[in-house]
Amino acid sequence: MPSKPFTRKNESGWSVPAFQLLIQEAGWFPQPRQEEVRSGGLCDFSQTQYVAACEVVKRQQEELYGTPSLSWLAGMLSVLLGLVPSASSNISTSRPNILLLMADDLGIGDIGCYGNTTMRTPNIDRLAEDGVKLTQHISAASLCTPSRAAFLTGRYPVRSGMVSSIGYRVLQWTGASGGLPTNETTFAKILKEKGYATGLIGKWHLGLNCESASDHCHHPLHHGFDHFYGMPFSLMGDCAHWELSEKRVNLEQKLNFLFQVLASVALTLVAGKLTHLIPVSWTPVIWSALWAVLLLAGSYFVGALIVHADCLLMRNHTITEQPMRFQKTTPLILQEVASFLKRSKHGPFLLFVSFLHVHIPLITMKNFVGKSLHGLYGDNVEEMDWMVGGKGMGGWEGGIRVPGIFRWPGVLPAGRVVGEPTSLMDVFPTVVQLAGGEVPQDRVIDGQDLLPLLLGTAQHSDHEFLMHYCEGFLHAARWHQRDKGTTWKVHFVTPVFQPEGAGACYGRKVCPCFGEKVLHHDPPLLFDLSRDPSETHVLTPASEPVFYQVMERVQRAVREHQRTLSPVPLQLDRLGNIWRPWLQPCCGPFPLCWCLREDGPQ
Repeated sequence: MPSKPFTRKNESGWSVPAFQLLIQEAGWFPQPRQEEVRSGGLCDFSQTQYVAACEVVKRQQEELYGTPSLSWLAGMLSVLLGLVPSASSNISTSRPNILLLMADDLGIGDIGCYGNTTMRTPNIDRLAEDGVKLTQHISAASLCTPSRAAFLTGRYPVRSGMVSSIGYRVLQWTGASGGLPTNETTFAKILKEKGYATGLIGKWHLGLNCESASDHCHHPLHHGFDHFYGMPFSLMGDCAHWELSEKRVNLEQKLNFLFQVLASVALTLVAGKLTHLIPVSWTPVIWSALWAVLLLAGSYFVGALIVHADCLLMRNHTITEQPMRFQKTTPLILQEVASFLKRSKHGPFLLFVSFLHVHIPLITMKNFVGKSLHGLYGDNVEEMDWMVGGKGMGGWEGGIRVPGIFRWPGVLPAGRVVGEPTSLMDVFPTVVQLAGGEVPQDRVIDGQDLLPLLLGTAQHSDHEFLMHYCEGFLHAARWHQRDKGTTWKVHFVTPVFQPEGAGACYGRKVCPCFGEKVLHHDPPLLFDLSRDPSETHVLTPASEPVFYQVMERVQRAVREHQRTLSPVPLQLDRLGNIWRPWLQPCCGPFPLCWCLREDGPQ
């Protein structure tokens, strides 16, 4: 943790982040332990996905004392976890303030409070100590766009069409027409109707425009948020010209190939014209040569065009930075969170902080670069205080099992651990009912209210079955057999890991969902997650006496689930997921998309 320029000495003489010290002075946050101040972290590629840490605090808040100087994300977490005055136990009338934290690509095996002894994550560990920890918390998908859609709507992404059938597992462009449909209801929309101030700061990645560059049909403000500041798209390797490229390398190769074809055509026509072997006018020669030059230029500039097209910041409907200045992004987000909390201090409010960390290309501020012993990943972890993992593993536990922590001082029992199956989709009905709203009755809501489990008034989760999709394809399902205390997992389809014997699809951006690179299992693979959470021992009729009974019950549940699905347009298929110039957000006359409208903190 850097000691300058964003730290001050507390009474014990230890350097602590300025934000954290501000909270201590206000009496809201305990003094840090010495080992927490000194902590760092390692990086492990063994896990994947997101973390949603939901903190519910009482509506009446102490006033923030002035405008704090900017700190790092450890300080950021101190603020977010520290605004905790005494809470009322009268839940039905509390209308609490609600704070949601989500991080990209952070796995359950990467956090100290989940048993990792080599990672140092004191902020998350402290949150778990003071709150309720979920140990069987499941994401509805293993990649950004579909899992975020499920989180906000409480529904499997296949219900809203936030899936693909052709391999486009996330939105590919800011200037694409796909996105979260306007007829979907988010928890932000319901809470806004109940009088909450609603804010989203950070990553969106659920679409922007439908028919023009200014209609903002998929924008966060169209889905219930009063305030938005952040990336309408997502961080990606191409934003920093990283060696792992999502689009740039593929486009460069295609443009170079077309250039070679047209250049060959032009040279052939010229040779034929000059030798009188090909009776042709100069017009096709000139046009083919002109297109060849344009394609060559395009292959040279495509990387810069992608950066300007997708790597931008917006405040509500206005572009503030295009392209982003990455060394300023973290301070800008910190500043925005502090500003929202200050102006919303009288509540009630819902703030969703969707971190850009720890997604590739691991943009890390200069003060943290080289500070860890473990390269850029370690540096990024120390900035985020969280860990990074693998990606896109279909229905395997490593791709969908994520950390989940809830904290409500004075209401939720500190240190409680819940081992029942839960889902990120459960956040939807939980926060809606806490805010005094009603869960929509005109559609299927797959999430369940978590409050009875969190309070300890219910012993079992309402999720008897959970389905695991890869794009629009059902890959696996789990059954929580409550009377036996067993959780079964059935895999109908699994991706072919590469290289053989590996535990992931190395050499690919994500694992495939269909085609030659997946295996269809007959009979399906069966695991007992209660005894084998890492899914290493496949059960067979010979080794498991109730094999056929489990298969029959799970397959019946799958059929019942599939009868509840209705056909919807797939937002991530080709027509909704290609770049359209007229949908491209641009803060200047297209294609001159460059601006810096807000000067961030120094």
